[in-house]
Amino acid sequence: MSLGERSLFVSTALIALVDGVNPCSLWVLTVLIALTLNTGSRRRTLIVGLTFITVTAAIYALFIAGLFTVLTVVSFGPWIRIAVALVALFFAVVNIKDYFWFKKGLSFTIADKDKPGIYRGMRKVLAQGDNLPALIGATAVLAAGVSLVEFGCTAGFPVLWTNILTTHDVGAGLFVALLLVYMLIYQIDELLIFGTAVVTLRASRLQETQGRVLKLVGGMLMVSLALVMIFRPELMSGITSSLLVFGVAILASALVLLVHRVLLPRLGHPAT
Repeated sequence: MSLGERSLFVSTALIALVDGVNPCSLWVLTVLIALTLNTGSRRRTLIVGLTFITVTAAIYALFIAGLFTVLTVVSFGPWIRIAVALVALFFAVVNIKDYFWFKKGLSFTIADKDKPGIYRGMRKVLAQGDNLPALIGATAVLAAGVSLVEFGCTAGFPVLWTNILTTHDVGAGLFVALLLVYMLIYQIDELLIFGTAVVTLRASRLQETQGRVLKLVGGMLMVSLALVMIFRPELMSGITSSLLVFGVAILASALVLLVHRVLLPRLGHPAT
């Protein structure tokens, strides 16, 4: 494996790890698990959780594969790379805005108007009882519908990641290997939450404060990656420089949290 390929695997792992803690998908999963646990059935929780995670992951993988295919076909010059990076930068700015002004103005979250429909879908799933085919089918339908609603929340990182791959002229074989790595790491947090719930029969829901912090970290990383793809895409060809890009984003997020959550309250400006 060449140095460039190793750096792509490192970048893929880090982007997938941050993408995996998406507040939209985590909110839906934690609510679904909590409602299912109320039935008192570990078997039902296991079936619903595995089906939901599998279907949403499959749809997300198809979405990413479609993005990669489109960018591979239209990637005729650097202006495509810059245009895609600017789209990702737009997603980043909105996500960072959501940390300070959650759901104010344009927001890449699950809209309140969509939540009643999601709750109805969850109730339909639970109404299937122990009818295994119906339970799996209803969960799959719910997962597909939720995936469509969530695309606005999740599109930023796949856009950036596929842009990085096409910039490095990644072939189909390497793309499939990287996509498998991406999806495996992307699901780690969901599998941990789900596994803990199945074992303990207890679940906690994602809170707004936690979701806002996740949006800040994700937005900062999107900004870093988008700026690199616009001005210095070669930085993603080295492991050290790739790690530096991620380190800068994490440091910037920590600095914002320190100022907003610690320093400003001490000066009489409570964090919102």
